[in-house]
Amino acid sequence: MAFALRTYTAPDFSEPRFVNAPDVTLMPCPCDHAAPEHFHAMSIFPEYFKVNGQWLMAEESRMDCVAVYENGRFAVKEFRHLKKGDLVVVNRSEDASEGIYVHADGFNETANGRELFAFRQNRSRETGFSRDYSEISELLRYEREHGKIVWVAGPALSFDAGAREAFGKLVEAGYVHCLMAGNALATHDLEGAWLHTALGQDISTLENMPGGHHNHLDTINRVRQCGSIPAFIEQEKLEGGIICSCVKKGVPFVLCGSIRDDGPLPEVIGNVYEAQDAMRAQVRSATTVICLATMLHSIAVGNMTPSFRVLPDGTVRQVYFYCVDVAEFTVNKLSDRGSLAAKGIVTNVQDFVTGVARNLGL
Repeated sequence: MAFALRTYTAPDFSEPRFVNAPDVTLMPCPCDHAAPEHFHAMSIFPEYFKVNGQWLMAEESRMDCVAVYENGRFAVKEFRHLKKGDLVVVNRSEDASEGIYVHADGFNETANGRELFAFRQNRSRETGFSRDYSEISELLRYEREHGKIVWVAGPALSFDAGAREAFGKLVEAGYVHCLMAGNALATHDLEGAWLHTALGQDISTLENMPGGHHNHLDTINRVRQCGSIPAFIEQEKLEGGIICSCVKKGVPFVLCGSIRDDGPLPEVIGNVYEAQDAMRAQVRSATTVICLATMLHSIAVGNMTPSFRVLPDGTVRQVYFYCVDVAEFTVNKLSDRGSLAAKGIVTNVQDFVTGVARNLGL
């Protein structure tokens, strides 16, 4: 059965509650980088605001931001991007009574006949995920031609030769349109390509190599000598794996730094807000996001990814979001932090990536 997107059903603005609703209240920012009191905080769902009797959607929504009315439309901005005088939506009712409507069921998420009480509604190690693998494979086939697939990965993906090879095949086959990670993932993957180790451990046999604890530092140092990751790959004539495949395929990657980073690699963005902006620039057009074994990056990307995307032709489509981790805590943490559209899969990422690649015939 061919994959098909769910149809988006917009609110019926001819209903009395919408017709009789007042225009939204807009207040100017009192200063740069701060919203007026009682500002409206955005969610992951489609949101509409009434202006001059017309309901307008904020087309690029994201959590924990505010809606700013400018040039006849609503932009969604972080506090640090606000300017004095920006007109911000205020008031916090979301039922249209104050000109604000949050449309949480536009893709008919609740119309699936589920009982109010039923066993095994959460995602846990006891959940069967074989259907998820099939759904993801069909989704990826569709998105390769019609969407943008963003992968968010932790270093566990780089510790196994099979997983590195499988992800490289996904990149080369066009199933990866952007990769977001930290210094560790890139470092250990490049270490694997150059020295066949990750943190000094052979990526095939998993044996610790003599003096291997220097390997990741030697890798970082060599990359820095070369001046960039692409230059390192070219000079050392490296093939395969995660980062090499991205470079050779022209797939963009965003590497965000942390306090504990070694080195770091030249491409790692050390300023956290510059890193956040770089991530959001990629997420803004994402239609599928798959997070692999990284709790903090998963939560960060989850918080900046809405449940929908408005396409250039005006079509509103669903954004698919998966979180894969061996720990139940991680896959359920996203829901706790507000990313209600995230779907969790409890397994190790090596098995997941190799399984998805196999399902896609790679």
